[in-house]
Amino acid sequence: MSGLKTKELSKIGYTDDRARSLVINIISRHFKHHQKADIIQLLTDIKARPADYLQDEVLGPIAAVFAEQPKECNFQSYQLLEKSGQLKIYGAKEIESSARQQMELAMSLPVTVQGALMPDAHMGYGLPVGGVLATEQAVVPYAVGVDIGCRMALTLFDEGESFLKRYGYQLKVALKDYTHFGMEGGLDFHQEHAVLDSPDFRATALLKSLHGKAVRQLGSSGSGNHFVEFGLLTLSEDNSLSLPPKQYLALLSHSGSRGLGATIAQHYTKIAMDTCKLPRSAQQLAWLDMNSEAGQEYWLSMNLAGDYARACHQRIHHNLARAMGLKGLVTVENHHNFAWEETLTDTRKVIVHRKGATPAHAGELGIIPGSMTTAAYLVRGKGVEEALYSASHGAGRAMSRSRAREKMTMSGLKKIVSAAGVTLIGGSVEENPLAYKDIEKVIGAQQELVDIEGRFMPVIVRMNKE
Repeated sequence: MSGLKTKELSKIGYTDDRARSLVINIISRHFKHHQKADIIQLLTDIKARPADYLQDEVLGPIAAVFAEQPKECNFQSYQLLEKSGQLKIYGAKEIESSARQQMELAMSLPVTVQGALMPDAHMGYGLPVGGVLATEQAVVPYAVGVDIGCRMALTLFDEGESFLKRYGYQLKVALKDYTHFGMEGGLDFHQEHAVLDSPDFRATALLKSLHGKAVRQLGSSGSGNHFVEFGLLTLSEDNSLSLPPKQYLALLSHSGSRGLGATIAQHYTKIAMDTCKLPRSAQQLAWLDMNSEAGQEYWLSMNLAGDYARACHQRIHHNLARAMGLKGLVTVENHHNFAWEETLTDTRKVIVHRKGATPAHAGELGIIPGSMTTAAYLVRGKGVEEALYSASHGAGRAMSRSRAREKMTMSGLKKIVSAAGVTLIGGSVEENPLAYKDIEKVIGAQQELVDIEGRFMPVIVRMNKE
């Protein structure tokens, strides 16, 4: 095998590093006495007809590389519509023109049925953050977002302000010891959850390859605006939780599906862009047909990433509650980077993408956070179809991360946080409160979409230190 060079492997189609590594290992162990020409012919046959070799104990792993690769697809080109679909904008005065232009571009896709822009909207990749898009038989990976299943979770405990004051130090230590933030790594102690045993992790080669990372990152959070925080939630009368209207100690978390979701998003966005050719300005909005193999694979993978994100929150809340000897009364949670199959009132079935938007069907509970020093709101949806049964997912950025770095120093951030009576663990100037819109204005702009059931104020906040 030593005589077979990388260039020769590339020439017969073994351009993938994984495939070449397998070939080198397997051929050197099992075919060292064979002629080079025979080996090249064998490898050529495996690539041409991988299914014939999948059951072979020795050659099966090489064949699997080619059997699992997406088949070459003839791409289709599409033109944008001159007359776009129905778009409803909420809080338009607070939304930058670039985000509106992005949304208007999405409305001109031939698969678009309807759209809405939430008051926290700002420019993103493909669809703006705060954009809601209903399409027909198509899913747009970039309209879901890179952090698939990014979500909120709120747990209420039967304790109040006195507990927070008495055990403030212990709560701070627990946040340090039982959470992990950042792009890589995970918790220092073993985590278990039923999601890791999901058969979906064996459904595609990509998901199989991501299982190990999912195990390592379970119960951890990402970077950017992800957080875990303790604070006080004041619950309104006649709330949907059927709890007394008073102040509760609460745990609020915001994060998504970690490396699992990001890799799925990148993989299927590339397939969408390779197979769905759009004018250059709209290429990031390339879609996958829901009836295609890639569309079905993405849908399964997206749902698994959503389940994994939920599992991460469940582990975070379980670990912190146990560390503090607390038992949750109730947990409210919702995705805000996801797609759902829904039915409009005219009976049309559509795929509703909510990229940075909270589901708000009639009676549905959700959480809309502000910033590290401002309120988060527990809300109940009113089921407004013009908004595609949605609300904002937060306050929304008022300035980009780079501008936030220019405008704020770490000492300035510490002063703001201290003045608000908040203890910050980690954090960065990119996430300073002034980088966000006024949450009160954003909530005010969507009164027809949601009712407020509770107001949460952060007290001890843990974020990634960047």
